[in-house]
Amino acid sequence: MKHLIDILDLSKEEIDELISVAEDIIENPAKYSEKCRGKKLATLFYEPSTRTRLSFESAMYELGGNVIGFSEAGSSSAAKGESVADTARTVECFADIIAMRHPKEGAPLVAAQSVSIPVINAGDGSHNHPTQTLTDLLTIKREKGRLDHLTIGCCGDLKFGRTVHSLISAMSRYDNVEFVLISPEELMIPEHLRTDVLIKNNIPFTETTSLEEAMPKLDILYMTRVQRERFFNEADYVRLKDSYILTPDKLSNAKKDLSILHPLPRVNEISVEIDSDPRACYFKQVLCGKYIRMALILNLLGVN
Repeated sequence: MKHLIDILDLSKEEIDELISVAEDIIENPAKYSEKCRGKKLATLFYEPSTRTRLSFESAMYELGGNVIGFSEAGSSSAAKGESVADTARTVECFADIIAMRHPKEGAPLVAAQSVSIPVINAGDGSHNHPTQTLTDLLTIKREKGRLDHLTIGCCGDLKFGRTVHSLISAMSRYDNVEFVLISPEELMIPEHLRTDVLIKNNIPFTETTSLEEAMPKLDILYMTRVQRERFFNEADYVRLKDSYILTPDKLSNAKKDLSILHPLPRVNEISVEIDSDPRACYFKQVLCGKYIRMALILNLLGVN
């Protein structure tokens, strides 16, 4: 593996190996504390981020490496009109590996095609977010002990939600996984995902507008926010933003061992009252993100 642009760049076996390494890091952190000494990670973030950027940086520091980069396009030469390819070529002179977030689909791929060091897609528009998916898979594995025989509910913005797109693609590799897709009609999953992933791979799925109706059958509830930044029309965003708000009463008929995930940030789609519920896993998810990114950095740099 040279780069990670799309979750489908990874085979099921490679995903399982990354999860295995991440779990070993959790159990034996001292073993990994010097693995990347002398290496530098460049975080090129053209879009705002808290968890993804800081988890990449924390991951590299905890591996003994260093971090350079920028946290907004305005503080880079992109503000002067520099292309993604030229920025990547420049950064290649200073770093050993790149993590890039960009609002335009395909930008990290352009960077990867321009340099000889590994490039990680840290989110490109509404297209893909493979390291968030690896985070989700590690969280599910640690909560459920497995990645098969699960019914997964994806709720909220399924049209623009890159985390949902990547999660569906990844989980389609595992046996006996079923999806319940919960969204307003305007925010249903894109047709290509429905056709090329779910139907093509014979993955059972249902689509509904009712969270309450779906709740009793779910092993995993993956909540998402309606993303203002993906809408061209403010009126559409305002009309749809509060479509689903998870409150304690909506969990009354949920399984006792339900796991509630959210890629964060949340706005108001999960009530803060849920935070104390043992089924809430979204802050555990944040921590899992650091460990799986540590495993990925080691893999891409070829560090044993």
